[in-house]
Amino acid sequence: MALLVALAAGTVMTAVAGARRGATAVERLQSQTLPATVAVLPNQPGFDWDAVRALPEVEALTTFVLTGSYVVDEVPPDFFGAGFPPGDNEVFRTIERPIVLDGRLPDPSRADEVVISPTFEERYGLGVGDSVTLRLYTPQTQDQLAFGSIELPEPDGPVVNARIVGVIRSPWFGEEIGDEQGGLSPSPGLVARYGPNLLGASGQGILNALVRLRDGAADIPAFRAALEEVSGRSDIDFMDLAEEGRHASEVTRFEADALTAFAAAAGAAAIFLVGQAVARYAASSAADLQVLRAVGLTVGQAGLAAAAGPAMAAGIGSLAGAAASVVASRWFPIGTAALHEPSPGFEMDPPVLLAVGMLTPVLAALGAVAAARLALRSARSEQGPQRSRLAAAARRAGASVPLVVGIRFALEPGRGRQAVPVRPALVGAVVGVLGVVATFTFSHGVDDAAGNPSRFGQVHQIEGYLGLDGVDLVPVPELLPLLAADPDVTAVNDTRVAVAEAGGRPVTLFTLDPVDAPLRPVLVDGRAPQTPAEVALAPDSAESMGLSVGEVVAMTGTAGVREMTVTGLAFVPEGAHNNYITGGWVTAGGYDTLFDPNSATSPAFKYHIVMLAIRPGADPAAVAARIVTAATPLVTAAAEAAGMDPSQLDTASMLYPADPPSRLAEIRQVRTLPVFLAGFLAVLALGAVGHALATAVRRRRHEVAVLRALGMTRRQSRSVVVTQATVLASAGLVVGLPLGVALGRTVWRYVAETTPLVYVAPVAALAVALVVPVALVAANLLAAWPSQRAASMRVGNVLRAE
Repeated sequence: MALLVALAAGTVMTAVAGARRGATAVERLQSQTLPATVAVLPNQPGFDWDAVRALPEVEALTTFVLTGSYVVDEVPPDFFGAGFPPGDNEVFRTIERPIVLDGRLPDPSRADEVVISPTFEERYGLGVGDSVTLRLYTPQTQDQLAFGSIELPEPDGPVVNARIVGVIRSPWFGEEIGDEQGGLSPSPGLVARYGPNLLGASGQGILNALVRLRDGAADIPAFRAALEEVSGRSDIDFMDLAEEGRHASEVTRFEADALTAFAAAAGAAAIFLVGQAVARYAASSAADLQVLRAVGLTVGQAGLAAAAGPAMAAGIGSLAGAAASVVASRWFPIGTAALHEPSPGFEMDPPVLLAVGMLTPVLAALGAVAAARLALRSARSEQGPQRSRLAAAARRAGASVPLVVGIRFALEPGRGRQAVPVRPALVGAVVGVLGVVATFTFSHGVDDAAGNPSRFGQVHQIEGYLGLDGVDLVPVPELLPLLAADPDVTAVNDTRVAVAEAGGRPVTLFTLDPVDAPLRPVLVDGRAPQTPAEVALAPDSAESMGLSVGEVVAMTGTAGVREMTVTGLAFVPEGAHNNYITGGWVTAGGYDTLFDPNSATSPAFKYHIVMLAIRPGADPAAVAARIVTAATPLVTAAAEAAGMDPSQLDTASMLYPADPPSRLAEIRQVRTLPVFLAGFLAVLALGAVGHALATAVRRRRHEVAVLRALGMTRRQSRSVVVTQATVLASAGLVVGLPLGVALGRTVWRYVAETTPLVYVAPVAALAVALVVPVALVAANLLAAWPSQRAASMRVGNVLRAE
């Protein structure tokens, strides 16, 4: 009993403590790291950051070198975690001051020190004290690297033998779900020592910045207006890091809620499984204590005596469970919270340990006292036993004796020494089936979303860059028809991307400009834009501006202010600086009215992208490779005509399979806990039903013996227990199946709405169909041993004893 209590209490303690720890991980990290509010991304050489620093809303600002390309020798060529070199020594100090998990922060005066993330250390086996080699480019080569069309050559500049001095974590220097590489960040001293190698010979490399605002997200509209005034640009892109932090908090709170639900289920399992053991022990002890009633033992004293043993076992089990919980805290929190936890490792949560540790023996004692009193009271009661209406109906219908008796054993609790835990068995069977069906239903929703990026608004499977910062890198008019002509391509969208301003917030706009068949965005409400005066906003952008379908919004672009009607709410493509729920769609004509292609300060587009939808079943990588092969002569000829060296063109990566939406990995994370929850509930059901079957045969052996004496055969005795098991399982299926489907769909709808993604009602038809035979087979397997006991009963011995 002490081991059972230790297992149950330890599980509850671990889950509750893990939930509390995970729910506050993001806030605790932010409170210690001076996180940036926004990342400001003008992508403009020579941008005046001193003017931005002087704005009243700015509390801290640090720049980073966007054009600073370098290679790390100790990692594979596909490593993308080499961080942007800091442009000043404000980082790590006044803004994004990270938690140091191991070692120390880099010396801002040294160029040969770097820090890494935990995943980098785990993936590559390089930690504090190890060395890495940073290979830089010459200033002249670095100038060429600013053009995205040129394939990265071998580094031809200085070699820096750097040492890893720390493992760090902060919101900006953190990791995301699905990141298998981790990150490496150089010291600010790298730019101080090798500035031309990172900024180019002209010194006009691109510096972007992280900014912390005095009043956080509340200052974003005022900062946006002030930035437009000092820069003369209305199209500067933002990354709303405060919003990303809020989203991370929402995800960790959901994970915490799931862990709390898991703890509740584990507690319920403990009440049924351990509680039955406690009640059975106390009731049997009370029966033995009946003898002492004759010499003066009171009912209260008998109850306390019967409860002493379970209470002591529960106390010992609680201590063992608390110790196990502290050990298990090494692996908590889980999921997204683990990537934000500022103090990973072992942790003790005294309020949880004390609350659960004290409550467990108290509940065990109260349950034991109650069971003992009921046993003593039932021994004196003359009230007749409760009768099952279903058993009575079966008897009137002429059912066989084993069938009627089996139904009675399943549904009639009995009295005194013949009492059987019928209600816990029925509730356990219902909850077990409900939990399993709900989990399968929920998991089907997760699988559907994970296998269909269109649930997140991604309706294209291949994409590629055609241009950058107003300059097309390929002959777009000639290339687009070639892409549309491929037999596996069903739609091609010529997508220009730029940043407008609306309601004091930046809005990344994408053009709906089909080459042939239209690429249809996923709509949450309304319809796609059709005229130049219309826009479809992503849900978060519309919510932040307080807009709904049918309202008019003033959009500001480089060509001026235009009033546009919101025709719908739609997911948008994920970009470098936006996710699929921020931004908007406009027509090609609408884009042209907002953005001036001849602006002296702003390019005609930030990115020029092509998006290809392909037929179901086609391999995106194979289709992209085939199209690139066909398009290479065209692109090469255009490069030669422009005076470029065709050998420097990276045509192989011109098209590539689209990356899955960023939040798809988060959805996969939420699948694990429900599976464990279903396992606990299945154990609850099996334990409750198995205990009821075994108890019925033992406590009602006199009834079985009488029937055997009147002619019931061994086979019919087995049928009694089999019928009992089948009735319990059937009750669980009849009630648990519909409730499980409804619960699974309700939870999945909640996840879909909060993620958000397109909700499609999950139908786990195969799983639901399998639950029925599996539940019946499992119940009958549980009945095997009790039915054998009933069949092998020594009738004479039982009747003599009774």
